[in-house]
Amino acid sequence: MVKNYFYLVVGVLCILFAVTHTVNGVSTTLQALDNTVIADNVKIAFTYVWHIIGIENMVFGIALLIMAFQKGLSKVRFAAWLIIAILALRWIVISTITLINNSGEIMQILPDTVAILVVIVLLLLGTRVKDKILIDKFDTANPPVI
Repeated sequence: MVKNYFYLVVGVLCILFAVTHTVNGVSTTLQALDNTVIADNVKIAFTYVWHIIGIENMVFGIALLIMAFQKGLSKVRFAAWLIIAILALRWIVISTITLINNSGEIMQILPDTVAILVVIVLLLLGTRVKDKILIDKFDTANPPVI
């Protein structure tokens, strides 16, 4: 049974982002890179960095799907905060490098900004979900007051 729907939604989003990032890279960005005169070692580095982001998103997605079904939400809250920190730092790196190298193209970082912001907000909401404590109605030491 799902204990945290926010983690579930973000987990699915992260897996979707991993797939789309990888497919987009293989079909467009990395193919365009092959048609340049850039040194082979730079092409290789760019390719593995591209795939690292895809795999990172996949790992986040799988972890969040597992976290969504955990009974003790307080036990997985640290992992959610860690993912939030990594995503926030990822956004800082993406936006800083983009704006330093091409300050006129602020619209270039808009899709990444929206995606990361949505995920962070949903994760923050997920960290606020409290564990439900079930009270045994047949507890003879503390009978219910009627």
